[in-house]
Order: sequence, then C-alpha cells, then structure tokens
Amino acid sequence: MSDSAPYIPPKIWTWNQPNGGHFANINRPIAGPTHEKDLPVGRHPLQLYSLATPNGVKVTVMLEELLADGHSGAEYDAWLIRISDGDQFGSGFVDVNPNSKIPALVDRSGPSSIRVFESGAILLHLAEKFGAFLPEAGGARAECLSWLFWQMGSAPYLGGGFGHFFAYAPTKIEYAIDRYAMEVKRQLDVLDRRLGESPYLAGGEYTIADIAVWPWYGALAKGQLYGGGEFLQVQEYLNVQRWTDEIGARPAVRRGRMVNRAWGEPAEQLHERHDASDFELKTQDKVAAAQ
Repeated sequence: MSDSAPYIPPKIWTWNQPNGGHFANINRPIAGPTHEKDLPVGRHPLQLYSLATPNGVKVTVMLEELLADGHSGAEYDAWLIRISDGDQFGSGFVDVNPNSKIPALVDRSGPSSIRVFESGAILLHLAEKFGAFLPEAGGARAECLSWLFWQMGSAPYLGGGFGHFFAYAPTKIEYAIDRYAMEVKRQLDVLDRRLGESPYLAGGEYTIADIAVWPWYGALAKGQLYGGGEFLQVQEYLNVQRWTDEIGARPAVRRGRMVNRAWGEPAEQLHERHDASDFELKTQDKVAAAQ
C-alpha cells in the first residue's frame, strides 16, 4: 500500500491543536493545571477521583471486593471526574496526580494523607494495605505481579493503539489498524493460553491481576470496547470468554462497574458513590427519571 501524498516528518515537531482527533480538546503536549479547582473530600478514609473507564473500573471493583470481603476500612467516596470536560486538569486533581489521568486516590486513613496514582499502583497499595487479593510470597505472588504489570504494559496497545486508530482517529489508516489489531490478537492469545492452564491469571485464586485485566480485556471479549469485537473475532478465545463471564457475575464486580459511570443504561450508572446504599437509592432515581 502506498499513499498518494506520504507524510514526511518535519525537522522539529510543532503542536497543531485542531489535529487531535476525537480528544483534541483535552490532549496537549504540556503538563500542569489549566485552572484552579479544589477537590471535594468526603467522610471516608479513602477518597477516589475517577471515571468508569477500564482504568477507573479496576479501582472501584477492588474497593467493592474489599468491602465484600469484610474490610470495613475500605469504605470510600468516589467523586466523578469528567475527563471530556477537563476536570483532570484542575489544580486539586493535578496535586494528587501530576500526570492528569484517572484514577487518583487519596488515602486519609493514617496520620498524614497519601496520594496514589496509576491504577496498578492503587491496586497494589490497597492489596498490601488490607492483605487481600495478593498472595503473600513466593511463586504465586510473583505470578500475580507479573500479570498485573503485563496489563499495565499491554493495555496502551489496546487503548491508545488499536482503540484510537480503529474508533477515534479522524482518518482510517490501514497500516496502523492492521498493526495494532495484530498485537491485540496476540495479547488475547496470551491470555487465552494462560487461562487454559488455570482458572485465574495468577493460578487458582482470584487476585488483583484479574481485577486489573478484566475491565480491559473482558470488555473487549464481550464486544463492549471500541466496537471491535467482530473485527477481532473475540468469540474464538474460549478461555477468555469463560473467565470474563465468571468475573462479571461477581456481585462486587457488578457494583464496581457502575461507580463513576455517566453513560449507558440509567440502572447501570452511579455517578458518585458515598455509601453502600447509593447503589439502590441513586440508581432507582435515575431509572425513574428516565421513564
């Protein structure tokens, strides 16, 4: 394949703001806040600032799993960060996460507040804090952490790579879509082979590795990510499908997936979560308003 007018990179790159595609209004080549805005603080020890993208869902699922497991100290307030509106560039959010990405967590349970950003780091912080969903030592722990970091390294190829060029880029580029589709298919095969060996990624136990991977690759397996399910023939990965269904049926996962969700069916949305009763009360309000 050859282009009629091939792109030749200039000697020095310059920012062409309108050439940003679907997310041109929030993408920029510099860091730091764009406006002053303090973050709200609720009554619980853990304050989460997030949105129900796959990276955000990781943390809300983890928190709901901890609560279901009896860890009352995992009670949390989840505040909605609307990234399309640029909330992540407010001064308060940047203080918590200088990288201006969701999710961001503030742990106020100790004598001084601790900020934790990057979803994998948040999962690890919570697992170690509560001694849950992470094997204590040995090969099982190493396996769990290996799959956790596999997800952190692999998902950008799925999201910023395949997802961007397949669903969001202003023009369809065959080479880019083909390149990233090949890589995502390879990743699905990696997962499928592993899940043919054991029920969960780290072995026989459900861990933060599964909690990290499921929001991305489980959604992909069910055709809920970028509309690329048929294109990638995701139904062929039978072990991934089995694992996706089993995790998706967990009550804590179903709750966690709703938190900070501001799209889709009203009954599946919970914009903010400040108490366990919010799942029933606030979602009922949304359903009634939609009728």
